[in-house]
Amino acid sequence: MPHRTINGVELFYDDHGNGEPLLIHHGYTGSHYSWDEVVPLLADRYRVVRMDCRGAGDSGRPTTGHTIEQYAADAVAMMDSLGIDRFTYIGHSMGGVVGYELGLSHADRLDKLVLVTPAPADGVQVPPSFRERAERLRREGDLHTMVREGVALSAREGPEAVEVRVRQGLSGSQEHYDQSWDALVNYRKGGRLGEIKTPTLMIAGAADSLLPANLADFPRLGNATLHVFSRVGHGVPYEIPEEFAAVVLDFLDHGVVTATTLQAKLRETAAAAAR
Repeated sequence: MPHRTINGVELFYDDHGNGEPLLIHHGYTGSHYSWDEVVPLLADRYRVVRMDCRGAGDSGRPTTGHTIEQYAADAVAMMDSLGIDRFTYIGHSMGGVVGYELGLSHADRLDKLVLVTPAPADGVQVPPSFRERAERLRREGDLHTMVREGVALSAREGPEAVEVRVRQGLSGSQEHYDQSWDALVNYRKGGRLGEIKTPTLMIAGAADSLLPANLADFPRLGNATLHVFSRVGHGVPYEIPEEFAAVVLDFLDHGVVTATTLQAKLRETAAAAAR
């Protein structure tokens, strides 16, 4: 199982395919396993690197450093360790917020950004009772309740798939669970999203509770396009891996295509015809 020592922590990674490099990052309490069905679909044309952040998946379990800024720094350092200068970053949920931070603090390293159902750029906001109940279920290891509720909230997945993800989430460290949540609650950089000029694709699920936040953050981005999947919840990469990969590949081929970019193309065509 490959690891690299990144900023003092042993972090899991794997590396598939050839071509221009992509770095894939999971969400809160997730891991690289969430991308198992996606990687082969991308690795035919690209070099795909997956990593687990500190405290999650198969990475080390430090007691500190579970912040969005540190996760972004770890991502850059991982690519440094592999000798990769510029790359496209694909991040899911919390990994999408890491993508925001990369776009703000490490834009010189990015070719493109893909933000998959990202957590809100101005902080996760839920009632205290919601978090307290989630903490109790985790503490008690109430797998039955977590799976039952996960199935009810999934637009496509059944009990077996949900149970696999719940068990993976429970395997993360308590520090990852607590500190990462605090980081997501306290992240407040929505007002700076316009500074992100890296070509960006935001992917959202129409059945995801984060859809309103995604639709609010999207127009604030400096150079972005949007894709919303119908009858899909928060777990786009593992709910519909083939459809997800097709949209990502199309974006990697064509970049940001919006009414604004098409109008600019029309003006260029008209100017060329007039010469």
